[in-house]
Amino acid sequence: MVRQWLIPLREGSVSNRLVMLAGLGLGFCLAAAGQQVILVNTAPASGTSGGSIDRRYSQVEPTKVDLPKQPIDARGHQDILRTLVAEQGFAMRPLPRGKKGIFLAANGKLTPSGESYVNEVTTQGLSAKPGDRVVLSNVRIDKEKIIFDINGGPDHKHEFLRHIQVGMGSPNMTNPVVQDPGQEPVGARITLSFAKYVPDVTPAQVKALLAPLISFDMKTPVQAYTDTLPPKLKEAILSHHVMVGMSTDMVLFAMGQPESKSREVEGQMPFEEWIYGHPPQDVQFVRVNGNRVIRVEVAKLGQPLEVFTKDEVEGLMTTDGKPVLASVTHDQHTIELGDVHRNADTQAPAAPPTLRAPGEQLPDDKDSNTPGTMNREGPMKPVIFPKDTTNAPARTVDAHPDAAKPDAAKKDAGTADAAAKDKAATDGADDSGNSDKSDKPDGKPQAAPAAQPAQPPTSDFFSDWPQPATM
Repeated sequence: MVRQWLIPLREGSVSNRLVMLAGLGLGFCLAAAGQQVILVNTAPASGTSGGSIDRRYSQVEPTKVDLPKQPIDARGHQDILRTLVAEQGFAMRPLPRGKKGIFLAANGKLTPSGESYVNEVTTQGLSAKPGDRVVLSNVRIDKEKIIFDINGGPDHKHEFLRHIQVGMGSPNMTNPVVQDPGQEPVGARITLSFAKYVPDVTPAQVKALLAPLISFDMKTPVQAYTDTLPPKLKEAILSHHVMVGMSTDMVLFAMGQPESKSREVEGQMPFEEWIYGHPPQDVQFVRVNGNRVIRVEVAKLGQPLEVFTKDEVEGLMTTDGKPVLASVTHDQHTIELGDVHRNADTQAPAAPPTLRAPGEQLPDDKDSNTPGTMNREGPMKPVIFPKDTTNAPARTVDAHPDAAKPDAAKKDAGTADAAAKDKAATDGADDSGNSDKSDKPDGKPQAAPAAQPAQPPTSDFFSDWPQPATM
């Protein structure tokens, strides 16, 4: 019984995650019809190389170097140290970090290789990529092996002395003999092993034995990088040709830095557009998503636009020449995942999440303007704004009255008082016809006397001086 898992995968990150998944011995397939679904097969892969695996982690081809029969002496020991310490070369495959490192048998195979090599890189980290310049920082010769530390090695310098403190007085007055820089080592380690003892090899023979891992030839960075790739991919880079599926490093080695870049979004997928050339020359538009080329457009003067979207590199980077995302014949279910990218121009957006059962209808689904609809809001009605009473006479008050003009408020108040007195005289007449109400209160408050203008205060210091006129 084969168990299968479905794992979400974003477009453009396929190659980045294959290395992580290859170490588990997993098989993949993408669902058809644009549904980005990965089917993971938990059955272990057959063979030590893991079948279809990145060729950078495959087994090396054994070297053929004639080794001396006698063991190494002191002079040969010194020659190797004098020649190889601080020697520079180019990494021919990924070199993992860690004290364990990788082991290469003289004229033999590499340990680990295949899936174990992938696990070593993913767990320990990467010290050098293929084509990177490396330095042999230290060389040690043991009984039956030679140990090479790459780029400083995986150990701390003066690891023992960093824990010894010397000083006088209290513990706070002591200082470590060697200060800890606080940085983790990022170097690698390669162990070249022999059968029974280290033979009396020359430095040139040691370099030939390390050729599957490190190349000591004089090369340019482009030559060093392309020598780690398949022949077809190497030819494409040296001829300045960009293929769909290349990494950004391959594009930079093939074309150099682009003349311009632009960041855009298509649907929900962000990408970068690298532009090379300008008319009347050929113009190439390289679309990059993540670390991979997903589309190449070539515009030639007077010719139609050429568009390439098929991945041509994925099969070249595997040991068997087949894409890693191969079809699987087991029973499987196609499931649309949440990160499926839809075409905004041709496909409608996905419906929002809901708790309704399939086909369930609610009263709120009807239009609120439909007569007889029982909604909380009811039918839509026109909006009625309140009347603007800002300039109404009753609300208008002159903040700075003019003394030459009669006060409108006082005039209105006098008119109202006169009307009130007339109404009181009419309503309060007795049967005798006496309408004099002078001895009866009219029942309403009298109007307040008109306000008199304030007089300026007089001066007590100069009483004999003339006072200022009233304003």
